[in-house]
Amino acid sequence: MDTGSAESVTLSSIFDQFPLRVLAGDLCNVHITGIAMDNRSVKPGDLFVAMKGSKADGHEFILDAVKRGAAAVVGDKVIENLTVPYVQVENSRQSLTWLAAKFYDNPGRRLTVIGVTGTDGKTTTCNLLYQILLTAGLRAGLISTVNVVIGDEVIDTGFHVTTPDAPDVQKYLARMVAAGLSHVVLETTSHGWEQYRVDACEFDVGVVTNITHEHLDQHGSFENYRAAKARLLQSLQSTFPKPQGNPRLSVLNHNDSSFEYLEKFASGPMVSYGFDRKSDIRASKIKLSPEGSNFEIAGKDFRVQVMSHLVGEYNIENCLAAMAAAVSGLGIAPGIAASGLAALKGIPGRMERIVLGQTFTAIVDFAHTPNALRVAIETLKKMTEKKIIIIFGSAGLRDREKRSLMAEIATELADISILTAEDPRTESLDGILEEMARGARAKGGEEGKSFWRIPDRREAIRLGIRLARNGDIVMACGKGHEQSMCFGTTEYLWDDRNAMRAAIAELLGVSGPTMPYLPGQVNH
Repeated sequence: MDTGSAESVTLSSIFDQFPLRVLAGDLCNVHITGIAMDNRSVKPGDLFVAMKGSKADGHEFILDAVKRGAAAVVGDKVIENLTVPYVQVENSRQSLTWLAAKFYDNPGRRLTVIGVTGTDGKTTTCNLLYQILLTAGLRAGLISTVNVVIGDEVIDTGFHVTTPDAPDVQKYLARMVAAGLSHVVLETTSHGWEQYRVDACEFDVGVVTNITHEHLDQHGSFENYRAAKARLLQSLQSTFPKPQGNPRLSVLNHNDSSFEYLEKFASGPMVSYGFDRKSDIRASKIKLSPEGSNFEIAGKDFRVQVMSHLVGEYNIENCLAAMAAAVSGLGIAPGIAASGLAALKGIPGRMERIVLGQTFTAIVDFAHTPNALRVAIETLKKMTEKKIIIIFGSAGLRDREKRSLMAEIATELADISILTAEDPRTESLDGILEEMARGARAKGGEEGKSFWRIPDRREAIRLGIRLARNGDIVMACGKGHEQSMCFGTTEYLWDDRNAMRAAIAELLGVSGPTMPYLPGQVNH
């Protein structure tokens, strides 16, 4: 992990102003040229941070890291007789984010940082905010689960990622500072907060879109999941003073069931958004269409007309969140913010239309939670009076409860549900589909009529396309922008959009992409 000024970083300097406890160790002046959290990636001069993970304990690989050239080691266990300096801290994972920030000279302190978290709508809200900042003439960067944007450079992050690891986040922020950027919009996940990956980012504005059922496998309970999201709001009060000022603004969804819970963590300025009059910033006069939406946004001292290319009422909430952060947090004029909202044409894998001349509508969407699937199907029902065909799965080694919940929702709202693979990982795909099928049957679904089980996602998409008639809508959910699918422990290249194009091209007899490969399944 290179920086332009690595020669000036020493073990003692990287611990200067360290906000956590150091239990033991000699903070000497050995030079540090990088930070590594995987012993296999250690390069000569690196500081190796040993952490206990879900599958392995990095402390067991300290000797290997030293053999590979680690100049010093940080961990949270007692380690003796190393040939390089060892520093023992209380929590090495939590320490990593502060060490990485210091290594890169605390880049968050030289940027205005807007953090966005929530179950659904994070990526969309981030992109809306980014467009507003650009429209306002600000030099802005973006870090999302889809990509990282630094000036004209776009770095793809579409392979099963959450918030990047702490050293990568700080590296991106440092590159933005070096590029002369002044603002950054940073998408943060509950995993990222639970694992302290973004603790040292120095947030100025914190946006929470909503909190619904998701990631309970990771957090153990909804209460823990909600608390992880709330850490964004808590972090605002510890942000380092910046020359440009610290808005320390919390932006909350008044329509979300977690509003009252989150409000308690907004110890500084807070602004709410929603559809009712109790919201500080609210939408009204809404007109929805398959091409987007028109509506009015009103605040305490402004009222502005907005046109958005994004489909669905839930995207109006995302527009409100972006508007609230921009106007109330950053002082951007409402008219300029409205122009920024209109500038976003769409987001990869979010209600993305696939058009090859077919007479029905084909859409790829990222909806992979019960709430997201519900609002996506409800949006489609406003777009057509014909059939709605939904293709989706549920990931292996993840929240099992949502498998039946999503199947129940699809059975209630859609005309046809096709249950298929979505990253089964090392779990039995047939077992996952049976859990989903039970949910469908519980809501009156009849297999072979209102729902199908098709393990091969390629064949599931092909079936959905074959069943579609003039005016119908076929939507493949759960993968969206992602570029791979995991079977066993291997990630295979996969893109729902290419698969959808291939299936439509086969149906129409026109040229199109080849259907992507999946393991253990028959290729056509």
